[in-house]
Amino acid sequence: MRRRRFIELSALSVASALWLACDSEGPRSARPALRAAERWNEKVERALFRHRSMDYGTAALAGAAYPKYFVSDRVPVWNEAERGAWSLEVTGLVDNPVRLSLAALQSLPSVTQRVNHYCVEGWTAVVEYTGVRVSELAHRVGMKPEAQYVDFASFDSDYHESWDLASALHPQTLVAYGLDGHLLGPGHGAPARLHSPIKLGYKCTKYLTRVEFMAERNGGYWSDRGYEWYAGT
Repeated sequence: MRRRRFIELSALSVASALWLACDSEGPRSARPALRAAERWNEKVERALFRHRSMDYGTAALAGAAYPKYFVSDRVPVWNEAERGAWSLEVTGLVDNPVRLSLAALQSLPSVTQRVNHYCVEGWTAVVEYTGVRVSELAHRVGMKPEAQYVDFASFDSDYHESWDLASALHPQTLVAYGLDGHLLGPGHGAPARLHSPIKLGYKCTKYLTRVEFMAERNGGYWSDRGYEWYAGT
């Protein structure tokens, strides 16, 4: 049985928990059961996670058909006149926090990978991202041993999502600045975004401004609204 299918089947425990918890008090009374079910699903996903398992997109690139998503009322665009030049802050439990301009980010060792993008809505698209591995950033800033999670924050209405450290350091988890051979456009998260095929799309923060290494997780925009926090593929 493929790992992805196994996870889908294990996720049925969430639906079962919801059905068991439904009563006259409505969805609120289901929350403890749902939280317990999510903890179980996360335990299963963590057990199945392989640090060197790689995803490869074999179909044609999605190109213009690749959907654009953001939570602001309009496409977020970094306004240099109001905010100054964009930079990426890499901070938290590190020895040498830094702020990287786009040029500085692009000067770091980069990779280009053709992978699948998995959406929680059920569709998949093949994309080709270019960027810097989060593991490269962690090495350069001297990540401290007590760091166990990483938060990725955005200028898209303060959107953020936190990740477990193992997933963040996976070799296919990138801070990307290029898509399909071109610089990112505003609709896909420019100037830089997080992307990895090992997480569902909503975990891949666009319009990135901060990478913070932490001892504890701190939820996320969709995670705090009932979506699964781990969200592995």
